[in-house]
Amino acid sequence: MTRKNPTGGHPAAGAPTEAPVRGAADHAARAGAAGAVGTFVRAVAAVSTAFGMLSVVLLLLAVFVVCHMVLVRYVLVESVIWQHEFVTYSLIAATFLGSPYVLLTYGHVNVDLLPHYLPPGARRWLAVLASILGLMFCAYITWQGWYFFHEAWVDGRTAGTVWNPPLWVPYLTLPLGMGLVCLQYVAQIVALIRGIEPPFGIRDPIAGDAP
Repeated sequence: MTRKNPTGGHPAAGAPTEAPVRGAADHAARAGAAGAVGTFVRAVAAVSTAFGMLSVVLLLLAVFVVCHMVLVRYVLVESVIWQHEFVTYSLIAATFLGSPYVLLTYGHVNVDLLPHYLPPGARRWLAVLASILGLMFCAYITWQGWYFFHEAWVDGRTAGTVWNPPLWVPYLTLPLGMGLVCLQYVAQIVALIRGIEPPFGIRDPIAGDAP
């Protein structure tokens, strides 16, 4: 297979034909004509995108609080009470709550050397296997995270600092974020099997994704 030379000349023989998916918008467009399955995939993508936006807000709040902490500590020469913990918990929450969006847009570190050289059918089933393994790992983390959250909630645990926030609040972000990652994995597996989603975000614009 060949692709058009980007300089405007003739197609370059033997050039790779795969092109990466460009993100949530492209993902939703591909799921648009897939009926009920496509509706499910789009709904999960919308939830993942919303939590991705929430993680951005948390990161911006953390940056603002760091600036406030510097002002209070080094300009006003006053003690800081809650700022360190707020920044720490915000970064943790942003990490976990933003994870499903990162999965949706294939933003995680991904070694795709083997998938690039596999035929479309083998590439698709390798992606399904990888997604199932990822789902199993994230389901375990969700279960463990729920245990820590529930324990902190029932026991009324707090941070034990001057600010002393309840620990169930930051602990909740672990099972919630990983649970949403599991949901995104389920949608990804369904989309891969139904041919809605290209494996590893790699699609062939000439030959298509069908095995």
